[in-house]
Amino acid sequence: MKAIICKEFGPPSSLSLEEVPSPKPGEKQVLVTVKACSVNFPDTLIIQGKYQFKPELPFTPGSDIAGVVKEIGASVKHLKVGDEVFGFVMNGGFAEEVVVDAKACFPKPPQMEFPIAASFMMAYGTSYHALKDRARIKEGETLLVLGASGGVGLAAVELGKLMGAKVIAAASSDEKLELCKEYGADETINYTKEDLKKRAKELTDGKGVDVVYDPVGGAYSEPALRAMAWEGRFLVVGFAAGDIPKLPLNLPLLKGCAVMGVFWGSFAMKTPNKNIQNAMELMQWYGEGKIKPHIHGLYPLDQTAKALEEMMARKVKGKIVIEC
Repeated sequence: MKAIICKEFGPPSSLSLEEVPSPKPGEKQVLVTVKACSVNFPDTLIIQGKYQFKPELPFTPGSDIAGVVKEIGASVKHLKVGDEVFGFVMNGGFAEEVVVDAKACFPKPPQMEFPIAASFMMAYGTSYHALKDRARIKEGETLLVLGASGGVGLAAVELGKLMGAKVIAAASSDEKLELCKEYGADETINYTKEDLKKRAKELTDGKGVDVVYDPVGGAYSEPALRAMAWEGRFLVVGFAAGDIPKLPLNLPLLKGCAVMGVFWGSFAMKTPNKNIQNAMELMQWYGEGKIKPHIHGLYPLDQTAKALEEMMARKVKGKIVIEC
């Protein structure tokens, strides 16, 4: 089979497309013929050795996959050969075949196309876990989403609105914010033109926001925290800006607010039953037409490096997908 290989940490141009042996599933795993794998921002960090975890070299990047079951392990009961599925792996997705843990692999709804299915688990799983399990957001509360036009950000906008929150989308261009409005944002902030803290306070009549969803980090985290209401919840989702911010700890004290980490991958592995329940709820909403990933573009496997470069250049709205 063909796979994208990272032999040394570096830019996307250092990746290579190679012929490698097909993997074999273990007892509680399935082998999936990959039809699509979405690109997530952590992929750009992992190949550079800048992520929280560094895979052992060489490795194949890619996490969010969709495809057809080719082989199953002896203990797998809920899937069979030929099933169309979507799932999550720590790495290995940018390939023609990948082994997936059975507990992280789900039947794909028949009406869901492979690129959509491959865009679902990480973005919606992360955002739903953040809003439901960590922030426990309530109807009528105000949600500020940073990086709102990206994969997880746009999912947070959509889910926040669906869960009854007033959603303020913050992004770096008016074009990106227009897409956020289409996905349910009530208000928008262009943080390259507007003062993030000041505008968020204005949009909440001085009260501040109840929940901040922050997949960006960098220079925008502290202003967002300063815009928080009493007993608010600040969700640390990621660091797309590249810099991990250092927050003044007097701010959570003065605001009586909580700063919460959101690591969906560990949540999914450590509490699979809760993750499965969340996935079922998300699938129901998808089936009812209430949520749907936005696909920015499709790339063949041999153009994976180009897709990663697009992501690193902040040109992507929603999701980019690699098709095999």
